[in-house]
Amino acid sequence: MTITLNGQPHITEAPTLLQLLEELHLSGKPIIVEHNGQALHSAQHDSLTLTEGDQLELVLITAGG
Repeated sequence: MTITLNGQPHITEAPTLLQLLEELHLSGKPIIVEHNGQALHSAQHDSLTLTEGDQLELVLITAGG
């Protein structure tokens, strides 16, 4: 399926957000996810089913100084 990931088309076979994060090597990392304009709590990552045309914004939280 094709989704929009951070403004760009992205092809994935991942059926869930959690599997997409694993595919992108982001599983377990501090990340903010917006799905179709709605911010998600991290507890929702494992239950969200992806569908064709979904729009996702992923922001990895990093510490800096």
